[in-house]
Amino acid sequence: MSEETTAESTATLPPPNEASAAEEISQRADTVWTRGEGAGPAIAKVGSRSVRGEGGRVAILAGCRTPFAKAGTDLKEMDVVDLSGAAAGELMSRSGVDPEEIDLSIFGCVVPALHAPNLGREVVFRASLPMTIPGTTVNLACASSNRAITSGAEAILTGQCEVVLAGGAESLSNVPIQYSKSGARRLMEFSKARSLGQRLAVLSRVRPKDLAPVPPAIAEYVTGQTMGQSAEKMAKENDISRRSQDEIALMSHQRAAAATAEGRFAEQLVPVFPPPRQNRAVTTDNGVRGDSSLEALAGLRTVFDKRYGSLTAGNSSPITDGASAVILASEEKARGLGSEPLGYIRSFAYAALDPGSQLLQGPAYAAPMALERAGLGLADMDLIEMHEAFAAQILSNMKAFASPKFARDELGQSAPVGQVDFERFNVNGGSIAIGHPFGATGARVVMQLLYELKRRGLNLGLLTVCAAGGVGFSMVVERE
Repeated sequence: MSEETTAESTATLPPPNEASAAEEISQRADTVWTRGEGAGPAIAKVGSRSVRGEGGRVAILAGCRTPFAKAGTDLKEMDVVDLSGAAAGELMSRSGVDPEEIDLSIFGCVVPALHAPNLGREVVFRASLPMTIPGTTVNLACASSNRAITSGAEAILTGQCEVVLAGGAESLSNVPIQYSKSGARRLMEFSKARSLGQRLAVLSRVRPKDLAPVPPAIAEYVTGQTMGQSAEKMAKENDISRRSQDEIALMSHQRAAAATAEGRFAEQLVPVFPPPRQNRAVTTDNGVRGDSSLEALAGLRTVFDKRYGSLTAGNSSPITDGASAVILASEEKARGLGSEPLGYIRSFAYAALDPGSQLLQGPAYAAPMALERAGLGLADMDLIEMHEAFAAQILSNMKAFASPKFARDELGQSAPVGQVDFERFNVNGGSIAIGHPFGATGARVVMQLLYELKRRGLNLGLLTVCAAGGVGFSMVVERE
């Protein structure tokens, strides 16, 4: 290649993207990926419709959670039953609700304990609740406890229940380790062998590869891509700068650190005493780094695309253990119990898209539906809570909210949802700092939003959660 050709090729390269987070959503929103005008799925056209049944709205009476701890650290000796039992038991004590009033227990979990697969029922036993309470378990990846909450809300709205215990847990320190199919077959054959000769015959067929464990992978079954790889793809396709991602991460840590120092999580957190000695209380989230800086974050190596990527361990949520729980009731029942609810569910929506395209962009489709069903706009929201799987995902969602092109091409709307105000966004930090136990995060986001609305004397809030499989969830809550 000649020097002239090389110079010409170099001259056509775009300048590196050094945009700040504010610039990404205020000036560069239309760089978000779309299929092209008229090619997107378009959101369902629904009229203003609040969530209300014969007993009125669905109230969220109270909520609490364990501290969230990085996998392999403070909570490593506690499985999902231990964690959710601690959160649910303390919640019942703090709320003052008579356990006899609970009609149903619903808990979310992505990786259940093999010895106790129905977490919703196990919580009943572990929290010493009446054994007459039915329990069930749901799995919607990172939105599992949101699914538990909305399933509980639906049971209340249809008159099946008046009071529901809902939540979720994850113990990623205790993920079951699998063997290869051949190894599993050999182990089953060995367990069924009745004589020494039969056992020896089975052992003679075992090969070293049969005994090699198969590590768990947080990957899409359909695409084979991990969530991090998919988020890296979104960062490239939506043209998101490394600088903006690190700014979101720093904001998360600084705000979570301030909230912790000022005791804003005190009403939400349940001290836990991990086994085996149970002589030490875990009282705070251990992933929050108030001493982080943009310089430190910028110095971290990329993880999912080491050569051309922008996602690092610093601007991604960590693998985490923890549990969370809330109590739901009909508005009428809440009055009868004499409880002052944290707030009410005004509307909610689920959306889904091709996981091979923009895996974590689901909130960009779900939020417009939730707002439409609430009869409100983004500008009406006093606070906004968004689950931070990755800073790149947050910025992708925000750019979609603010983009006229995305509104036209993907939503079939004439105007965008709107620009998120960082002063109202994740004001006490998010999953990048606090942590992300898959089954517990959704309920954490709900209670964190409601407790902060209460603290500030505000009314309306929007929350969003992205989930594996290309699913997005959004809810509008109100306190009045």
